[in-house]
This record gives sequence, C-alpha cells and structure tokens, in this order.
Amino acid sequence: MNPKRLNIAYIGGGSRQWAWTFMTDLALEADLGGTIRLYDIDTAAAKNNDLIGNRMSNLPSTKGKWFYDTYLSLEEAVTGADFVIISIMPGTFEHMYSDVHTPERLGIYQSVGDTTGPGGIIRSLRTIPAFVKFAAAIRDFAPEAWVINYTNPMSICLRTLYHVFPEIKAFGCCHEVFGMQNLLALMATRNLGIEVLRKEIKINVLGLNHFTWFDSAAFGLVDLMEMYRDFVDEFYETGFETDISKLPHRCFSSNNRVKFDLFRRYGLIAAAGDRHLAEFMPKDNYLKDPQSIEKWGFYLTSVNWRIEDLARRKAKSERLVSREEALDITPSGEEGVLLIKALCGLGDVKSNVNLPNTANQIDNFPAETVVETNAIFSRNNIRPLNSGKLPETVFALTEPHIINQTEVLNAGLNFDREAVYRAFRRDPLTCHLAEADLKGLADEMIRKGSMD
Repeated sequence: MNPKRLNIAYIGGGSRQWAWTFMTDLALEADLGGTIRLYDIDTAAAKNNDLIGNRMSNLPSTKGKWFYDTYLSLEEAVTGADFVIISIMPGTFEHMYSDVHTPERLGIYQSVGDTTGPGGIIRSLRTIPAFVKFAAAIRDFAPEAWVINYTNPMSICLRTLYHVFPEIKAFGCCHEVFGMQNLLALMATRNLGIEVLRKEIKINVLGLNHFTWFDSAAFGLVDLMEMYRDFVDEFYETGFETDISKLPHRCFSSNNRVKFDLFRRYGLIAAAGDRHLAEFMPKDNYLKDPQSIEKWGFYLTSVNWRIEDLARRKAKSERLVSREEALDITPSGEEGVLLIKALCGLGDVKSNVNLPNTANQIDNFPAETVVETNAIFSRNNIRPLNSGKLPETVFALTEPHIINQTEVLNAGLNFDREAVYRAFRRDPLTCHLAEADLKGLADEMIRKGSMD
C-alpha cells in the first residue's frame, strides 16, 4: 500500500457534510495522495463532489494531491480499493421525521433518534439491507480493504458488515469521545492555569457507541477523576456549556447536566453528548416531557431543521461548483485521516474505535457485541485494548441495548416483525407502553420509515 498512490472508495460520496470534512482533511495531509472514487445513489451529488475535490486538489496551498472521480456502480467503486469509507444517510429526512416525531403522539421524545429508542430501531431496519450489499461488494471485490464507517446506527452497521463478511477489516469512528476529552481539557486548563489540549487527556474508554464511559482520566501525572468530581459539584445545578460557535445549530448544544448527573449516580464519566446519553436511559430520567428536557439543559433536534439545512447545503454545493464561494480548508478535528496514515505505516496512533468484542475489549460483554474502546493503529493492523469491565450498575443500564443489537440485526436480516416488537419492549423509551400501543407504534413507524 503506497501512501502516495492510495485508492479510496467513498460510499455516500455525494455527502455534503462528512465527505467535505474528509476531503478537507486529506487536502491538508502532505504524506498521502491518490484517487478518491465517489459512489452515491445520487450521482449528481457525487459528481459535484468530484468537481469540488479536484478544485481543492488544484489549489497551490493544498498539501495532499488527490484525483476525484465519480463511479456509477458500487462494485466498480470498491474494486481493488485500499480503503472504503461509508458515510450514508439511510433513507431520507422524511423517513427520519417519522423515526423521531411519530412516537411523540404517545409522549415519547427523542433528542436524536438515530442510534437507540424507537427511531434508532426503525432506522436500523432501513440501514441493514444497504450494509448487506456493501459487505458483499467488499467481500467480492476488495477483501483486503480497510473499511471505515461513519454511518449511524454505528453498532448495527458494523454488526451487519461482520455478519455478511466475518473477515472484513471494518471499524467505526465517532467523535463523541472527543467532546468529553475537550470538556476535561477545559476543566484542567481552568484549574491548573496552563493550556491543556484534548489529545493530552488520557482516558480509558468502554461501552457502546453513544453510550460510552471513562473509568479513568488523566493529564500527565494528574488524576482528573477527583478534579471532575469537584467540577460536577460546582456546575451541577447551572451546567457548564462549552463553546457553541462551531456547532451547526443551537439544538446540538447542551450544558452537560445529564453527564454530570450520571457521574453522581454511577461514578463514571459519561463520554457522549447529553442528547445521545439521554436516549439510552429510562424515559422518565431525562426525556419525560419537553419541560424536563429544558430543565436538563439539552435540546430536541427537530428534523424540520435538518431538512432546511439540507437545502442550504445543496445550495452551497452549487456555489462551490460554480466557484461563487471560496473553498474553506480548515482542519475538522476528526481522526479518520490520521488513522489511515497509521494503517499505511506512517506512525502509530491510539484512538477510540468501534469493533466487535472478539478481542475481549470489555470483559463482561458478549464477543459479538460491537463495543467502543481504545485501540492501537499501526501498519496494516488494529490492536484493540482491553478496558476492563463496566461496573454492574452501569452494565445493567447497558444490557438491554446489548441484547437489542442482536435482536434488531435479526429483525432486519429476516424481516421479523416480532423481533421488532421484542426490541421495543426492551428499549427504555418504549418498554412502558401497553402492548396494543407498542405494536401500533412499531407498525406505524415501520410503514412510514420503509424504503419500499
């Protein structure tokens, strides 16, 4: 694998969010180069991105030189690829509107609706068939490729890839852990009187994607767990909101009171955004009603806003293609390109990653469960690190979601509506429903959220 002549297939190459982030980070990396094969069911969007990417590569200031091209078939795009990036929207925002808002008629509120809860379950049913196709194409045409997934629901996506092609070299990247590291860095900077950077915060990561925990955190020789306990006590009532200027909208922010409350209750640092954490907990904890959500200091992310934002990004794409708008080449803070460098042999990297628990990363989780822990990335190798086990109190919160990974995968693979009902009965946001309401809600959401 020549780092200067890489072939990267991008499934979802018409993306107007993750693809632009990835293209920008590649442009800033002098040690990598090659060809990006863009594949998307929206061919016009992929074609726009190859025009934008080639324009970016031709800038004199660009360090990484890449040739972007649009491919019309999945098989052609992945054939012989060194890396495959998967970043798709499963269905449409109209489908997601039902995922998120249909349950509200029964008093069930979801702050994201893409990972767990009724919205995450139905989104999974749309996602699984697509990932079956992706895994089969990679197995048949690029079996040695490293596969990086950014699509949610992260755990179900990876479970599907490994179910179809057990030897696949796939892993999932998520930046939620970075947000918690940033908060700890701000805390340490404030308390120690010196600038502390995110990457200097050393943490032990364990849990599921978007329901991830730290049981240790340090800056050099400074143990941050006790410092965080005092920090939580200081800001428990008021919250502590970080800089929201880089967020796409206010609705993605929070004042971190959910994670402060979880620390007080369980003694571990909850290492995802409050919007995600709340959805894994019993309904009455943080998502009881809009008034409770306001009290806890986070927001429901309206799908109407997402639909409006898509229209804005489509317009931006056209402006970038027509050169009416200048290219912004600013580092994203994501680590995908850094991990590609490590896998090419350009230095080792330790980072959080989503993988099946087959290396026993978490002692008290089943082997087939996709977990999020740390791993060492090096030349053509990922070495997952053992993170110990979750305490029984936190494991009890996590267990329904562990079981639902398997339940929902089977539901999607086998078109098993009874498995969907069982997943709804187990999920903390819907388990309280009467049987008729539960089945009625699941049936309605399946109908509205179907790709058929």
